[in-house]
Amino acid sequence: MNSNVRIGENPIDYVFSKLSLSIAGYFLAIYLLWLNLVIGFRLDHLNFILVLTILYFATSTTRKMVISFIFFWIFWIIYDAMRLYPNFNFNTIEILEPYNLEKTLFGIQSATGTVTPNEYLAEHTDPVSDFLSGVFYLTWVPLPMMYCIYLFFSDKKMLLRFSGTFLLANIIGFTIYYLYPAAPPWYVEHFGFEVDFSIPGNAAQLLRFDDIIGYPLFEKMYNKNANVFAAIPSLHSTYPVILLYFASKKKKWWLTLLCFIDVIGIWYAAVYSMHHYIIDVILGALCAIIAIFAFGQIIKNKRISNFIDKYVTFIS
Repeated sequence: MNSNVRIGENPIDYVFSKLSLSIAGYFLAIYLLWLNLVIGFRLDHLNFILVLTILYFATSTTRKMVISFIFFWIFWIIYDAMRLYPNFNFNTIEILEPYNLEKTLFGIQSATGTVTPNEYLAEHTDPVSDFLSGVFYLTWVPLPMMYCIYLFFSDKKMLLRFSGTFLLANIIGFTIYYLYPAAPPWYVEHFGFEVDFSIPGNAAQLLRFDDIIGYPLFEKMYNKNANVFAAIPSLHSTYPVILLYFASKKKKWWLTLLCFIDVIGIWYAAVYSMHHYIIDVILGALCAIIAIFAFGQIIKNKRISNFIDKYVTFIS
């Protein structure tokens, strides 16, 4: 151990303590091995490593923050691996079934017959909805991350519960992606009901937001989407529900109201933008509810609860 570490002090507070260096070394070795043997190295992997390394060795606070966000790093590694094993290689792509189910449950009568809410909204667009849907859709990850930073400084135990629930919800959602690969509404709008694996991601109605701001923000984001057949459930709809639940635990009305507005905004944007059906949104919300309940049960286990308490002490 570094000679500067005093008895009773947390060695993780010191940049070059044996513990600090060991954590960094083990993670880097395992991650590089994973990249070389399984994933394949890309430029964004280098960026990921550089950012974490800089934050880890910058200060004691940023180092503890990196360790505190462990569930988010696991999420990123799992998500990154999914591009290597696309869900359409495991099950039949569903295009017509979700479309017909949406019409049956939420169909709207129009001059041309029964249409889905997506199709109805596509015929009734306006600049305000275009702008707001884009703004809300951009909050789906930044707001949870901002709340995590807030919890890091105010309630590290809740931070671990929040981020653990976030990871579990994603695992549930990813599992459904593989069990039931489904095309989004924009796919039906542009390509019909025939399966074409060569079609890239599409920003759909979010392109209208790009036109307003004069920059292809969503276009660039969705062009990088490696799998377009992952519409059910809508994880865009999952995240704000988890955020609302944990924000409400702080018993600050303004925070709860802000998160509630974000839930409604993202849900509406998901449908308005042609990225999800209402059934996708409902199933996304259900993923959040299941994850919240399941993780709550998991941490009732005495060993897990004791481990969390020790982890909180370690990062405090």
